[in-house]
Amino acid sequence: MIDSRSGLQNDEPAAPHDKERAGIQSVEVGFALLDVLARAAGPLMLRDLAAAADMSAAKAHRYLVSFQRLGLVMQDAGTTRYDLGPAALKLGLASLSRLDAVQMGRERLPGLLEQVGHTLALAVWGNHGPTIVHWQESPLASPVNLRLGDVMPLLTSATGRCFAAHLTPDRTLDKIAPMVQDELRRLQAIPHAQCRADLPTTLAQVEALFDDVRQRGMARVVDTLLPGVVGFCAPVFDSDGRMVLGVVALGSAATFDAEWEGTVEVPLRAMANRLSSDLGYTRR
Repeated sequence: MIDSRSGLQNDEPAAPHDKERAGIQSVEVGFALLDVLARAAGPLMLRDLAAAADMSAAKAHRYLVSFQRLGLVMQDAGTTRYDLGPAALKLGLASLSRLDAVQMGRERLPGLLEQVGHTLALAVWGNHGPTIVHWQESPLASPVNLRLGDVMPLLTSATGRCFAAHLTPDRTLDKIAPMVQDELRRLQAIPHAQCRADLPTTLAQVEALFDDVRQRGMARVVDTLLPGVVGFCAPVFDSDGRMVLGVVALGSAATFDAEWEGTVEVPLRAMANRLSSDLGYTRR
């Protein structure tokens, strides 16, 4: 291109403002093979790997040769199957070490808030139990009397139930037994608690409650933590399968959709699942 002002050759092409940035198509095509290997349950034969990546075996082989040189892929000499190599592991570990679940959750709350229209929060497991670390109120929803740093009870809050259920995947309450016992004593002293099926007063009921949370994949409370308040909590898992974050939605029972598969539960679950996936979690 000739610069009309100087008359000199300008080697840089004009940047198209209305088009996507140019890329290298072969890199994008080759990545399909790495993506297939990352999602596979184990090493793959060339024909299976190529088919899953929607390319011919000959074409896939050329990419795999280069990936082997870079250490992104390795081939077992005995079985001839391909798998991810040490360089891929280093990249993955480097990426995981830089992930911040709370920060990633905070960045996604505004979009979720637009979908559900109710107050949202993020919670982590702190020294004293499930602790609220970020809070975002909806201007259109009724205010909820919870604040940053609040520790949520294990048996009467969706947040507490969610964390407790996933801290005890083997149904052994040893890790949280003192906290559970303290809360049970408080509930046993409340006369109306005995009449409500959703308020446990025995260890057997606690175990059944946590089992239900694990089966549903989320926790819900209706009018148990605060009068007239409904809450959901969806778990977020890291690459080791540990619950590292709870995404919470709260609102007035008068306007909050408390139904499973409702207008609050569905987007909340979807957001938590996407965040878990981005943190390296693979559902087993």
